[in-house]
This record gives sequence, structure tokens and C-alpha cells, in this order.
Amino acid sequence: MTAFWTEADFDDHELVQVVRDAKSGLTAIIALHSTHLGPGAGGTRFWHYADASDAMRDALRLSRGMSYKNAMAGLPMGGGKAVILAHQDKAKTPEMLAAFADAVDALGGKYVTAEDVGISEADMAAVAERTQFVSGLPVEGDDAAGGDPGPFTALGIFLGIKAAVKHKLGKDSVEGVHVAIQGTGSVGGGVARLLAKDGAKLTLSDIHMDRAEALATEIGAETAAPDAIMSIACDVFSPNALGAVLDDEGIARLDCQIVAGGANNQLRRAEHGPMLAKRGILYAPDYVINAGGIISVTLEYLCRNDKAPCDINEVRKRIALIPGRLEQIWQESDSSGASPDQVADRMAQELIGR
Repeated sequence: MTAFWTEADFDDHELVQVVRDAKSGLTAIIALHSTHLGPGAGGTRFWHYADASDAMRDALRLSRGMSYKNAMAGLPMGGGKAVILAHQDKAKTPEMLAAFADAVDALGGKYVTAEDVGISEADMAAVAERTQFVSGLPVEGDDAAGGDPGPFTALGIFLGIKAAVKHKLGKDSVEGVHVAIQGTGSVGGGVARLLAKDGAKLTLSDIHMDRAEALATEIGAETAAPDAIMSIACDVFSPNALGAVLDDEGIARLDCQIVAGGANNQLRRAEHGPMLAKRGILYAPDYVINAGGIISVTLEYLCRNDKAPCDINEVRKRIALIPGRLEQIWQESDSSGASPDQVADRMAQELIGR
């Protein structure tokens, strides 16, 4: 692996720390992109990377995305992210989580963590035993913000898809609109259920096809193989798994009018946003449409620090602003000729003082 600060994804990050704990077997990377608006906030990903350079790339890209996401969501938080490099068997131990928690705590509040792929509420509860700089903790009652961010992320994506359908297709409803969903976990599954409730036609896919098939049976959807979902003729392609699916090959395969989903860093490189626009495909910038989860866990964290109750209705009000932000981006894109991702990046960079 070359020096990380020479990588294309390094963007004047304020801090990049490699954490090693030989006793527990922990190897992790904590990346802080910007603390201009507040502490760097972003989840921890537990994933097996075939190459260590892939883990560094993930940490750099995801932390930058969190800077943009938190800024565009109007949150008083900067951007950070952590990745724990899982062994091939993806074994996760209490000792690993404890060592990681100590590393977060040693940063003294510069980084606030939460769950991401491979990390659960229970894992965050374990981390919280050793540091206060954590969110996404289990909550009691249905009227409290916090806990699993997945349903809140799904709500924002659902609202964003409706906004995209109105902007691109001129429809006030998703009834009869065909959406191909890639990934049916906590977020993608939540999006599918909300769309199905409103009468959308759905095609589902997941690397765990048994999960996609079970959900399809539940909500009356079709399924497609993982290697076929991006080629499905549909109105909306919704990527809700891992990122970087919108590369030269992926974009060439698309047969849709809209791309709107929850995966982080969907565009492999900067040139792929304009490539989508050139094809006439409307893109919902991922860090704008998928901000529901970070809105929830950030309000949970801020309320807990203030020792104040956090009303879930405040979370919903803020998530309800996502369609308006997207519409602002699309209108500027239409008038300026810049692609939506370029417009959103420019807005976010101004907000973080860059």
C-alpha cells in the first residue's frame, strides 16, 4: 500500500489513524475528513478486505462522504468514519470492540462513532461501556430518537425516490413505478416495504438471495440475480448495498431513468456523475438522500449530551427536508448544466469551508 496521503481519495483529511492491538487482533482505521462544523461523526464498518489498500480507500471515501452528508443535512457535526479490518472468518470478539472503543475514546471527542455495515446496536452498546463518544444505542419506546439508523435511512430514501419520480417522470405517486432494488438488508428492505405500501412495482436482488426471495414473497415483488439487477428495465434503480457500483461498466448496463438509493459512494470516480447525466439519468446524490440515519443518531447523541429527551418527531421533521434539498440540487443542475453530484459537492464544500 502506498502512502495514503498520495491516494486519489485523500482530500486533506485532518487525521488518519491506524489502530493496532496485537492482543485482541484488532486492526482498524479511523479517518477524520473535516471537523469544521463539529466533531467528526460517522459509523464504524466491520468488513473483510482482500487488500489493506481497499480498507484505506473505504475509510478515506466514507469519511469525506460523512463531511458532505452532515453538512447538507444541517447537522453541527463534521465527517469521520472507521473501518475494522475483519479476518476472513469475520470473527468479532469483545476484546476487539474494547480495543476499538479505547482508540475512539483516546481521540477525546474528535470522532463520534455509530453502527455501519457489520456492526450492530449491541456492538455499539459494548463500545459505549468504554467511551461516551458513541451513538446509535438501543432506545426504549417508539417515540425516542436513536437506535438502529436503518429505518430512518430507509425513510429518507423513500421520500427521495418520490421526489425523483416527480422531478423526472412528472408523477406525484410511485404507484405503478418500477423500482429495481439492489440490496435488501435493513435499509434496502425498509425502502422496499415503503414503496410496496404505496403501490410501486418492485424487483429485488441481494447477494443473499434467500433474503431477497423472502422479502419478495412478503410484499409481492419479483427477484433478479445479483449480476442481473443493474440491467433490469425499470424506472428507478436503487442501489442499497456497497458502493462504487456506478463505474463505466455499471452505468453502461443501466436501463432506467433515475438512480436513487442508500449505498455510500455509489460513483466510483468523479467522472461517473457527468456520465450518468449525459445518458439522461437523474441521479440523487447518495450523501443527501441517505442522511436519515445520521440525522437520527446525531440528534440522539446531542440530546444525550444535553441530558434532554429526544423526540422522534424532530428526527422525522428533519428527514422530511431531504426531498427539498434534492429538488434544489436538481434545479441548479438543470439551469447550470453541471451534473447533480457536482452541484451537491460544491454546496457541501462551501458549507465545510473548503
